Amino acid sequence: MRTFNDLVDEAAAVDVSGWSFDWLDGRATEQRPPWGYSRLLASRMPHVASALDIDTGGGEVIAGVPQLPRRMVVTEGWRPNVERARALLCPRGVEVVPVEPGRPLPFPDASFQLVTSRHPVDPDWSQIARVLVDGGSYLAQHVGPASAFELIEYFLGPLPGQRLARDPNREVAAARAAGLQIVDLRTARCRMEFFDIGAVVYVLRKCVWWVPDFSVERYRAHLERLDAHIRRHGAFVAHSSRTLIEARRAPR
Repeated sequence: MRTFNDLVDEAAAVDVSGWSFDWLDGRATEQRPPWGYSRLLASRMPHVASALDIDTGGGEVIAGVPQLPRRMVVTEGWRPNVERARALLCPRGVEVVPVEPGRPLPFPDASFQLVTSRHPVDPDWSQIARVLVDGGSYLAQHVGPASAFELIEYFLGPLPGQRLARDPNREVAAARAAGLQIVDLRTARCRMEFFDIGAVVYVLRKCVWWVPDFSVERYRAHLERLDAHIRRHGAFVAHSSRTLIEARRAPR
């Protein structure tokens, strides 16, 4: 295996914009939830005339859908991802709308038949319900509770309060309070494996909310110990948590 410094320096320099994890091929793995979110999207999109994808990242998920609705809109709050999404999606006629996190969605009421999102940052149920037409659907894959916490707590220590966040039952209650009827709810816990320390550095640079103050220099001692663990055991194992939720807009 390459040296610690070689692996870390490479991962610290690579571009982490967008929402593709192809750089991790051969360096880390994550099991996929059994429902196949991309396949679900591909089966739903051709049957609606308008759709909105929230927190689209670099547009990679929507770009993988073979047939898009006549009106396809995506939103994204991080400027580098907005530009990536435009380059990827505008040639297919997709409207890419920059938004400010925490602000209302910039669309009139009842604008879309389908709203989707893969790993939204903080779902705003009232806004989702507002922009859906009556009978319209929200179909999304959310990050579930305590996702990747084996890795996060390795760096930050125990976070018992944060383990309660992203509770599917609380999300269901919030969705219902906003006027949505739950159609489907499924959860999964999926094995993650990191095969070299560069993969860890890359993920922590990309998923900046995992360890918000992360830098190689600040956490060098942690990284060195984790590098030794990976070399001794072959991998560092964590588990992602995922929730599939489908909801329908109740009549106003």
